[in-house]
Amino acid sequence: MAFSIPIVIKVFSRHCEISDLTEHQWNLLISQARKAMLLAELYYLAEQQQILKTIPITIYRHLKSAQVHSEKQQNDLACELFHLIKVSKNLGYRLVLLKGAAYSATGLKAARGRIFSDIDVLVSYEKITITEAELMLNGWASSKKDAYDQQYYRKWMHEIPAMQHMFRGSIIDLHHNILPRTVKACPNAKLLLANIVDIDGYKGLCVLDFVDQIIHSATHLFYDGELEHGCRDLIDLYNLLTQYLNNGNSINSLVERSNELGLQKPVFYALRYVYIILGFYVEADIFTKFNSNTPSKLIMPIMDFLFIRALMPDHISCNDSWTELARWVLYIRSHWLRMPIYQLIPHLFRKSYKRITSKEKY
Repeated sequence: MAFSIPIVIKVFSRHCEISDLTEHQWNLLISQARKAMLLAELYYLAEQQQILKTIPITIYRHLKSAQVHSEKQQNDLACELFHLIKVSKNLGYRLVLLKGAAYSATGLKAARGRIFSDIDVLVSYEKITITEAELMLNGWASSKKDAYDQQYYRKWMHEIPAMQHMFRGSIIDLHHNILPRTVKACPNAKLLLANIVDIDGYKGLCVLDFVDQIIHSATHLFYDGELEHGCRDLIDLYNLLTQYLNNGNSINSLVERSNELGLQKPVFYALRYVYIILGFYVEADIFTKFNSNTPSKLIMPIMDFLFIRALMPDHISCNDSWTELARWVLYIRSHWLRMPIYQLIPHLFRKSYKRITSKEKY
C-alpha cells in the first residue's frame, strides 16, 4: 500500500527545496515541523542554505522564535552541566552524558536546534546508589512517588526514576545501561563504559564513543513504544550517521560494533529507515554483514508497513487510516521486547487502571 511522504520529511531529506515552497506549503511545513519538534532545526537548515532573508516574514517569526527557545535551552543545559561537574568531583569519578546532552556538549550537528526535556546520565550499576545520593545532596529528588513505580524502575529498568531539581526544575535520568535488564538484547554496559571519551571544557563529564552514540540512538528509537517524536529521532540518526561518515568512519565499523554489543536489530532498522524515509545512502550488501538477530524476510514487509507510518510526525496531515493502528502495535511490541509475558500482562493492566482512574479523578 502506497504511503505519501510528508513535506517536512522531503525538506530534511533534501528532496524538496525550501526556496521553492509556496505559502500553503510553508504553512503545512511549519505545522508538521512543530509537532515533530523540528522547528528550530528547520531554522538552521534555512540558514545553512542562506535563504532566511527570502522567507515570508510571518514564517520567519515562527522559525526565529523556535531558534531562540532552542538556544536558551542549550544555554540552560550548559549551566546544568557545570553543576554536574561539581557532582562528579564530589563522587571522584566521571559521569557519562547520553543522547541530546551528549550531542550538545560535544558540538555534534544533531544538537543544532534540538529541544531538551531532560539530561540523561550513565554510570555503572554499582555506582547508581551513591550517584543518586550525591544528586540528592545537590538538590535533585525522585519525581516518582508511587511505590510500585519505584520498585519497577529499580528492579527491572535500566534507570532509576527521573530526578527533578527542587529549585531549577532540571530533570536527570540516571541510567546504568541503555536497555532494561529484562530485554534479551540488553548489552554489557561495561563494553560501553570501556570506550567513553572526555569532553573538552567539562572536566569530569564524558560521552560514549561516537559509534556507540549512534547505536544508543538507534536502540532508543527502535525499542521505544512511544513514537510521537520518532521523526525527530530518525533525523537525529541521519545527522549522526552523516557526521560519522564525514569523520572518515565506515558503516562496516558500525555494523561490527553492533554485532559486538548484540544490538544488531536496532542498527539494522536504523540503516533501513534512514535509507527508505530520508534517502541516506546505504550499500545494499551492508545488511548481509549483521551476524544474527535481524528481521526475517517474512517479517520485514510488516515492519516496513508499521514503522514507515509510525515514524512520521504526529500531525493529522501525516497520517493515513493505518497510522493509529501502527503506533498501537509498535507500542505493544516495545513492551513485549522489554519484559517476559508473566510481567507484561500485570504491568499493562496496572498502567491501564491508573490511566482510567486518573481520568475519573480529573
